[in-house]
Amino acid sequence: MKLLLLVTAFNSQTQAVYTRLQDKGHEVAVCFAISEAQMLEEIEAFNPEIILCPFLKAYLPPIIYETYPTYIFHPGPRGDRGASSLEYALQSQTKQWGLVVLRANSEYDGGNIYAEVGFKVRDTYKASLYRQEIVWASLEALESLFENIKNDTSVPQRMNPIHEKFTQAKRSIDWGVDNTQTIIDKIHLSDSLPGVLDEILGVPCYLYGVHREEKLGSDDSPKTILAKRDGAICLKTVDGAVWITHLKEVGSFKLPATYVLKEKLQGIKEERLPLIFDKSYETFYEVSMEKRDNVAYLCFGFHNGAMSTAQCIRLKYAVEYLKTQCEVLVLIGGMDFFSNGIHLNILEDSAKQGEDGWANINAMNDLVSAILYAEEVVTIASFGRNAGAGGVFMGLACDYVVGKEGVVLNPHYKTLGLSGSEYHTYTLPKRVGEKMSEKLLNDCLPLSVSRAKNIGMIDEVFAHDNYYEALHTFAKRKYDDDFIWDKQDYLEENREKIEALKEKELAVMHPEFWSKESAFHALRREFVYKLCPRATPKRLQSVGGDCHRTDENNNEEKLCMNTA
Repeated sequence: MKLLLLVTAFNSQTQAVYTRLQDKGHEVAVCFAISEAQMLEEIEAFNPEIILCPFLKAYLPPIIYETYPTYIFHPGPRGDRGASSLEYALQSQTKQWGLVVLRANSEYDGGNIYAEVGFKVRDTYKASLYRQEIVWASLEALESLFENIKNDTSVPQRMNPIHEKFTQAKRSIDWGVDNTQTIIDKIHLSDSLPGVLDEILGVPCYLYGVHREEKLGSDDSPKTILAKRDGAICLKTVDGAVWITHLKEVGSFKLPATYVLKEKLQGIKEERLPLIFDKSYETFYEVSMEKRDNVAYLCFGFHNGAMSTAQCIRLKYAVEYLKTQCEVLVLIGGMDFFSNGIHLNILEDSAKQGEDGWANINAMNDLVSAILYAEEVVTIASFGRNAGAGGVFMGLACDYVVGKEGVVLNPHYKTLGLSGSEYHTYTLPKRVGEKMSEKLLNDCLPLSVSRAKNIGMIDEVFAHDNYYEALHTFAKRKYDDDFIWDKQDYLEENREKIEALKEKELAVMHPEFWSKESAFHALRREFVYKLCPRATPKRLQSVGGDCHRTDENNNEEKLCMNTA
């Protein structure tokens, strides 16, 4: 079937639907909803049989849904109408929520429903609920949607009142009254968009990334900054304390809190944790480990999957330590992302962008080297969450790579004007061959873990349900003395060749960071500030399915630039 995705952004939900439809053999293109004229031009050029809108914030011109059967994915159950659905779900503390796919008509979220999926609501923040439950519900809805369209099987929408706008007045924190849980709830329902507008040390800013602090306390007044850690700040509440990891000055972009407040934090104590936190009490931490049988699971919950120089260094030390503590080391990543590579927001903020960019990619390479040359253990990358750019190639440095059904990978850098490193010119061709490697890097398209397995990029895909049990069963059986000896011999024989490939990667990347004419600077800025393009990128307008064929191995801010 010829399908068009009409969307506000090529975000996680759009990419999951896009790759699932391609996996099913459909011809798929994408159109960004930027202007009526542009939408009509691109839609007419593709001439779809059906239009799907997984993530659409704009009103549709009637000429579109009157000419083409158009279906809206709404992140709420039957009867829920209007924007801010997840905010209202979290505010009401409901335990059940859902997603519907409804036929677009003149009534806002009022068309007949052709698919609906329910789910339990986790105790989490809005973006996590969206990236996990809403995305998975979207994929589940596709299973019945086309059959129901074909048979014209639908149920009427319940025409409940449309949500009122969820304003900052509903989100705002009264630090002298609101207790710790209330503050967490308010930030959760605003994270990652638009954040909670507040003022910290005289700086008007939006708050993101909240964590309860169980040990730190004082007799200071609420909102006093008690400590800082790894870019976050700890603030006193009326009955405890919370960590805030990120701030965004009004009119700027999101950064670790200490980067925004800078010298205003002089004299604030750095409250350190062990390299690998044991999670023995509630606090803010980024790197932790769980051990089961002979397997160590390394978790690294870096915000939005971005990894700064300091974070790469800490994670490298964690890898080096854990190699002495287990037989099998599994890289898990964070709650919502495995990894998305280097930290673009910190580079945009830097006064020495070339120097700091170069430091970041070299720290990333040092981390990948620690994984690649882990000769004493079996290493496994668990793509249980989406990964992009250098985060994908960090995973490919492992001995084995597995993925969770529904996860999307973006194994490319080119859309940001970078050629990339992380040993990818060694790890990717080793798995998929030179021809397919080149195609993946140049086409700049997402692929599902299922397609990645088909082309030999990853080894196994486990079902969405019971994924971590399947992962553990896989991992605990992988240690083998013969495998370790063969691995040691192979790395010893090939180390010089592998390092030469990395040096070639860095030679190409050097001017991309240091040259003032480098496209990276402009493209990074567009990405960080979420600037919207004038038209849908050409790579998404065409079908792009060829990049998934088995060749050699047989095997809000505006969100338009978001690939996360």
